[in-house]
Amino acid sequence: MSEEKTITEQELHTNPMLAMPVQPDSELKNYLVEYVGTKLESEEVTVNMIAEVLAIDFPEFAFAFAEENFLRGYQLGIDDAEKLLTEQTEESDRTTD
Repeated sequence: MSEEKTITEQELHTNPMLAMPVQPDSELKNYLVEYVGTKLESEEVTVNMIAEVLAIDFPEFAFAFAEENFLRGYQLGIDDAEKLLTEQTEESDRTTD
């Protein structure tokens, strides 16, 4: 049996990727960094800052991503539950033989 890594609730709600500064290495990134930096009056722009501004200025875009992630997560949960049920059924069948 594989060992599972457990995380705290705080770790669950903390994504280090969101705190990363964005390096404007394309025209779109440069535009977003400039726009967000100007809007939030900040020299350094993080992924989280861009996400927040997009959610305010372009909620349809943010909603589409959130909905897709929710549906994928929900499907993953269903798949995991089905896998667990199958494993438990197989294990039960082995013990009754």
